[in-house]
Amino acid sequence: MNQKGLKPIAIFEAFKGLLALGIGLGLHEFTGENIPQLFERILTHLHLNPASHYPSIFISTIGELNNSNLVLVAFGALLYSIIRFVEAYGLWHGLKWTEWLALISGAIYLPFELYKFVVTYSLLSFSLLLINSIIVVYMYSVIKTKRKEA
Repeated sequence: MNQKGLKPIAIFEAFKGLLALGIGLGLHEFTGENIPQLFERILTHLHLNPASHYPSIFISTIGELNNSNLVLVAFGALLYSIIRFVEAYGLWHGLKWTEWLALISGAIYLPFELYKFVVTYSLLSFSLLLINSIIVVYMYSVIKTKRKEA
C-alpha cells in the first residue's frame, strides 16, 4: 500500500498541535484578566450582540472560570499539543506506534463527532466527521497492510 498519505496526516496533526498550543498560550496570557468583559469587548468589536442567546451562554460559562481553572485548561492544551506534535513527527517518519496512536486517537472522537453532526447538522460538524473518518479508515488500512506484509 502506498503510504504517502501519512505525510499529509502528519501535517494535519502538527496543525492541530499548533492550534492547541496557541489556545493554551492565549488562555495563559489572559490569566488575571476579566475574561467575560474581554469577550464582550471582542463581540462588540465584531459587531455581534453579546446579549444574544449563544454569546450570552458562552460569556456565562467563561465567567465561571477562575485563574486556577484557566491554568489547568492551558496546561491541558499544552499536553494535547505535545501529543499531536509527537504523533506528527512519528507519522512523518513512519513510526509504527504512531500509526496506532493516530488510529486510536482518531477513532475515539468519531462517536462525539457523529453525535455533534446529527444534533447540529452543520458544514463544520460534517467536515470534521468526514476528515476524521477518512483518517481513521486510512490508518486502519495502513496498519492492516503492514501486518499482511510482515
